[in-house]
Amino acid sequence: MEAYLDNAATTSVFPEVRDIMNTLMEEDFGNPSSKHTKGMIAEKYINDARDIICSQLKCDAREIVFTSGGTESNNMALIGAATANMRAGKHIITTRIEHPSVHEPLAYLEELGFEVTYLPVNEKGQLEVDVLLNAIREDTILISVMYVNNEVGSVLDVKALCDAAKKKNPSVLFHVDAIQGYGKYKIVPKKLGIDLMSVSGHKIHGPKGSGFIYIKNRTKIRPIIFGGGQQKGMRSGTENVPAIAGLGKASEIIYTAHSEKIERLYELKKYFIDNINKIEDVTVNAVDTEDIKASAPHIVSVSFGNIRSEVMLHALAEKGVFVSSGSACSSNHPELSGTLKAIGVKNELLDSTLRFSFSVNTTKEEIDYALAQVKEVLPALRKFVRK
Repeated sequence: MEAYLDNAATTSVFPEVRDIMNTLMEEDFGNPSSKHTKGMIAEKYINDARDIICSQLKCDAREIVFTSGGTESNNMALIGAATANMRAGKHIITTRIEHPSVHEPLAYLEELGFEVTYLPVNEKGQLEVDVLLNAIREDTILISVMYVNNEVGSVLDVKALCDAAKKKNPSVLFHVDAIQGYGKYKIVPKKLGIDLMSVSGHKIHGPKGSGFIYIKNRTKIRPIIFGGGQQKGMRSGTENVPAIAGLGKASEIIYTAHSEKIERLYELKKYFIDNINKIEDVTVNAVDTEDIKASAPHIVSVSFGNIRSEVMLHALAEKGVFVSSGSACSSNHPELSGTLKAIGVKNELLDSTLRFSFSVNTTKEEIDYALAQVKEVLPALRKFVRK
């Protein structure tokens, strides 16, 4: 048996997603910029996907720009907004727990002369409103926070943060990395006050290489990819129609009977936490077991005392249990997790933490199998370490 519990890294595509992509690669393969019938058919797939997403976000079609995924969306939001608004100021605010696809563009902007403030979070991985307010200045032009943290599953109160920020500085732009939040929460950017929002398709059973950025109407932002002027000049390059159509189909499916899907995920998460907590010297991070819905439904961060996470990860993989030692993208950043440090995980546990993450396809049988394997390999590994 196998238990794939690394769904925060990527998910399998829904069969309907595979089917629509195959149709577009084999039959309706026209270039959407072409004026003939095949081009118009391809363009319709793009428009249909955009309509699906707009119906969920309650936004206008012109506010959605398709990208190659979350990293490009984050880069466009940060670099595009910062450079377009630099005459108003060069101060940007973010947190210490953001994904590398936020921290790295911000590091680039610092090289260009921007000033970035990295705010701390509390032990639950949440940014407190007062901490944000104290950091906002007259020259603050952009705030970037994540909806759901990809390592520990903490959820930020985006509306409270945004309301407070815009009350203090009405001109500030508010960007949300919703890559782990989209599909898990019903997000209406205008109600939350969001100006820019990044989404990735492969976190919701869509294809890799798909995503979009929401750009609120009249938001001042520059494109970062130039060429043929596709998508009204905001993102040049021939659109990846199969990926866009697959993303639209995945979005449609994930938000069908959405409440039931999420309730089931929380049930699996609680079941997993209740059982993993029975194991000796195990700590679940950033989750209040009395209020489990204060955290995301699909991510559990677990620290195992007296064992390195990499050793545990490979031991579980040999048993067919697939998990992560943090963000999948962090494998290119070998330093210890900044998120775990930020929430106050003990130093001796920073390199002893695994992320278990679920999807709508995860079964209780997979959870049980994973728990059984943890209980089997952990004592043996600890015994070996103690020698």
